[in-house]
Amino acid sequence: MNKDLQELLDALNSGEQIEAGSKKHMTMLKTSQDALKILDKLNNSYHEQNEIREIMSELTGKEVPENITILTPFYSEFGKNITFGNNVFLNFGCHFQDQGGIYIGDGALLGSNVVLATINHNMDPDKRGDMTQLPIHIGKNVWIGANATILPGVTVGDGAVVAAGAVVTKDVANNCVVGGVPAKVLKKWEKIS
Repeated sequence: MNKDLQELLDALNSGEQIEAGSKKHMTMLKTSQDALKILDKLNNSYHEQNEIREIMSELTGKEVPENITILTPFYSEFGKNITFGNNVFLNFGCHFQDQGGIYIGDGALLGSNVVLATINHNMDPDKRGDMTQLPIHIGKNVWIGANATILPGVTVGDGAVVAAGAVVTKDVANNCVVGGVPAKVLKKWEKIS
């Protein structure tokens, strides 16, 4: 990994605001362009799962577990700040805005067109291009339904279910179901062993 990318990742992971037009912003844009080239290769022809994992390892810059399943197309704006656990399943059309960091736990299932968005823009119109980012953590054995959106800084606890179409704006406790816009708790349960 080159020095500029490592400095950017350190800044992103510390929550540092990235100013529009800055050196870090330019590195982010270059990394995004690199990701687009890799995703073009991934999404525009058929690949066996082992080939998909190889391409995803190139995208993330780290080895992707052999037991992950990804149905293409898959989209990412950055690619270098995604961490997958074991036995993860991503259905068609997932969108990862991963600059702030996306961490997906073992056994997580993501439905079609799930959006994980880690970036916010500055509210000041004169600085709207400036960005802040917060990580998203998806726990173990989480199920996220189709077309759900998870916003910056959210942790979805182990065993939780996010209903289809939900917009999750705050943390989700372990072993509960959330749904709606914004998502609210619909059901809780104790884990059965």
